[in-house]
Amino acid sequence: MFDIGRALWRRGGFDLGQSLGAIPLARQEPDLTAQRSTQALRYPKHRFALLPSGAGPAASYLLASRGLRAFGDGLVSLLLPAYLAALGFNPFEIGIFSTATLSGSAALTLGVGAVAHRFSRRSLLVAAAGLMVLTGLAFALVHDFWPLLLVAFVGTLNPSSGDVSVFLPLEHAQLAHGVTDRDRTALFARYSVVGSLIGAVGALAAGAPDLLRQLVGLEIKQALQLAFLLYAFLGVGSLLLYRRLPDESIDESATPAEPLRKSRAIVFTLAALFSLDAFAGGLVVQSLLALWLYQTFGLSLATTGAIFFCTGVLSAVSYLVAVQISKRIGLVNTMVFTHLPSSLCLLLIPFMHSLPPVIVLLLIRSALSQMDVPTRTSYVMAVVTPGERAAAASVTAVPRSLAAAASPMLAGSLLAISGFGWPLLIAGALKIVYDILLLAMFRKVRPPEERRDGQ
Repeated sequence: MFDIGRALWRRGGFDLGQSLGAIPLARQEPDLTAQRSTQALRYPKHRFALLPSGAGPAASYLLASRGLRAFGDGLVSLLLPAYLAALGFNPFEIGIFSTATLSGSAALTLGVGAVAHRFSRRSLLVAAAGLMVLTGLAFALVHDFWPLLLVAFVGTLNPSSGDVSVFLPLEHAQLAHGVTDRDRTALFARYSVVGSLIGAVGALAAGAPDLLRQLVGLEIKQALQLAFLLYAFLGVGSLLLYRRLPDESIDESATPAEPLRKSRAIVFTLAALFSLDAFAGGLVVQSLLALWLYQTFGLSLATTGAIFFCTGVLSAVSYLVAVQISKRIGLVNTMVFTHLPSSLCLLLIPFMHSLPPVIVLLLIRSALSQMDVPTRTSYVMAVVTPGERAAAASVTAVPRSLAAAASPMLAGSLLAISGFGWPLLIAGALKIVYDILLLAMFRKVRPPEERRDGQ
């Protein structure tokens, strides 16, 4: 029945897999043909009917696990400041927690990048999922400042709307291994769409604690603790999915992972630029932006969750649009010329004196600011050798996480002494500087698919 329906959809000119970034049956590198033949023997093809015909099973498992983690991140990023406030912490202390989570993620990602060529990515992902389970349990059970701060540092909590955790470089390297240059950006866009859409649903679910309080009389702190238990349960689901990934250590045709060598200079330069953007982004991570909305306009959890649900949906749509734009103007131009107007929106938000224009600017920013996510990831994977991809993903992710970790505490301090919205103003200005530098330094460094087109 499913095959008949799929055939009718294709006859009508629409294919679900192709529309979301198809992975072709064969790739230019001959080793992938042998690899996929081996995978086809191990995994029944009909189990992955929603993927393109040539895709291996790893992509479906990774997208499913990304969805589970995105729901947890979207939920926790909004509930974290409310939970910490319910425990009696002030905005400055909440900023410290955001800094701890981001700096801890950076340290963990750096460690993984250093040993990624010695262990299978599947083993590292399973271990990271186990850490996610422990993080959710600890936040639900521990209430004191210093123990919670330690858990925030060593755990996997994400105060931002994007994925800045240790999972990111491992999943990126795994995805890039099984796709051609031409379809690489489309696959990363598909990965980002899953994360953004389900993360938006997670943000919408942030209103559940208020609902539980009204329906069953549950105290707000208890309802928020249930949310962290749900986060732990989502970690269990991710762990089970990662265990089903093929083990590349037994695949002789796979390109072995190696530390950075040939691509070191370009990766370090990109890492420095991404760090500037990340520092600016750390000033307006979703948790602190939600805190500013709580303080400035007195919004409820449900209302704030609805706003971030809408911004998440717009971000998801923008990922697919970014693929088409990048095919016309290139990856670097797409990153810069969609990011600049979104930064201008961020600059204007603090000057708005009522909620409606703030919401409009947030929506416009969300429709533009995230187009650089799949294009940036695709660009990094394109300008390094296949064996260096895991190391490059970690080296570009770690400085970004460290830079993003340095700014939430500053943002918390600014919010504690002034309600103007200085973090948003400073973030917008820094992001504009990043865009200009990126265009000036990398507009002539083209990925292989753009060089083949003669551009």
